[in-house]
Amino acid sequence: MPTDIFPNIDIPVVTVVWNFTGLSADQMSQRIVFNSERGMTTTVNDIEHIESQSLNGIGVIKIFFQPHVNVGNAVAQVTAICQVQLRQLPPGSTPPFIIQYNASSVPVLQLGLSGEGLNEQQLNDLGQNNIRTQLATIEGAQTPFPYGGKQRQIQVDLDLHALQAKGLSPVDVVNAINAQNIIAPSGTMKVDRFEYAIETNSAPALVSDLNNLPIKAVNGAVIYIRDVAHVRDGYPPQTNIVRVNGNRGVLMNILKTGNASTLDIIKGVQNVLANIKGNYRRS
Repeated sequence: MPTDIFPNIDIPVVTVVWNFTGLSADQMSQRIVFNSERGMTTTVNDIEHIESQSLNGIGVIKIFFQPHVNVGNAVAQVTAICQVQLRQLPPGSTPPFIIQYNASSVPVLQLGLSGEGLNEQQLNDLGQNNIRTQLATIEGAQTPFPYGGKQRQIQVDLDLHALQAKGLSPVDVVNAINAQNIIAPSGTMKVDRFEYAIETNSAPALVSDLNNLPIKAVNGAVIYIRDVAHVRDGYPPQTNIVRVNGNRGVLMNILKTGNASTLDIIKGVQNVLANIKGNYRRS
């Protein structure tokens, strides 16, 4: 018999998370969240009520369904209407995250990641891309994105005074990088009795090489990225901090989903973590 913390509470909930970096909370509410809510009320069946919250760059919509609803069909309907609404949203909008859970989905474990010689960026990458993927194989366990740490991101630091002096704008830098940092298929080439796949690869091998991309020629002189900006391997502004034993680290929550036994989930997580630790010690 499965051992659980709470009885199974059949209140299915689907959360839709819209993300549009730089959009204010007011614009997020009026342009994205409101339209999304209105579309769901006319196309998604068995909705009990909807709650939403708009923040800077983020819109969270919680759809509460009637008990005993077919959650699979509900998620499919929510996904379908969100994909359709992308054409009506502001240019640059991306598909939302759609998360399914119910009232019985609660955290059963918390993992704190730390390690000598590892910075916050490496710990976040380790938790999100290595540990999370291996914990996903445990029945009944769900692992959201980790808290804390710094997400790796290629940053382009603009020198606004240099841009203005050379008569350029930030859009010129963006267009130059987008146009010259691509990999595209180019068909095939037949040589004798062999046929080779050919691709056009103009992506720099090193991050620092992005600084050498040309932007445009002004009065016969070529202006490069390095003249008006600096490209580096960095991270966006950090919005949360986690400390493990007083040192900066990363926190991961393990949620229980479905009717799986809480004890089985904990045992499965401990077994997977033991294998992960062993692999990293050997490497």
